[in-house]
Amino acid sequence: MKTLLTAALLLAAAAAHATPLADALAAYDDGNLKAAARGFAESARRGEPLGQFNLAMMNLRRELPGASDARAWQWLQRAAAQQSAIAENALGEMIEQGRHGRPDPKAACGWFERAAEHGHPDGALAVATCYYLGRGRPQDMARAHRWYLEAAKAGDVGAQYLVASMFETGLGVEADARLARYWYDAAARNGDDAAKAKLKAMQDAEASS
Repeated sequence: MKTLLTAALLLAAAAAHATPLADALAAYDDGNLKAAARGFAESARRGEPLGQFNLAMMNLRRELPGASDARAWQWLQRAAAQQSAIAENALGEMIEQGRHGRPDPKAACGWFERAAEHGHPDGALAVATCYYLGRGRPQDMARAHRWYLEAAKAGDVGAQYLVASMFETGLGVEADARLARYWYDAAARNGDDAAKAKLKAMQDAEASS
């Protein structure tokens, strides 16, 4: 699961009710779990998806008295009902990890795809992998490429490498050497050594042709 502080990046969306949630995030940052829990609970009861999400995370991390996966699931469901992408992705992760019954790849991929459609990059990466491996979804390289590309645009270095490779080989997309170089370069700039080697090999091949 991603850190609670991820939610801090989304506070602007809840500006009209920001104070309790912002205070709760600050309390969590300071290690004051009781104050954080009170703030998240107040926000959650008011129907704010970020409060619901963070309260769910505290349940998953057993940072609350009586915390449970069942309570986390309930709060995430409430947030997801408001199309909270971060909550949708977390539901997929709970299912995938067997924290809501037996692992169910099909159900997990369904939540990942919802999260991806609502702009969550981790959801895009996860559902791309569902399609790439044919796990929880029929194998479909075109859809895998579509979602890996979204994750790559969001800065995921692994996705950038895979997108480059798919452009290089024409897997799920029309082969395009220029775009392959672009994404290998993006991955290389993000520290991927294999991407650096691939980029150099492509450049050397072009120079000698």
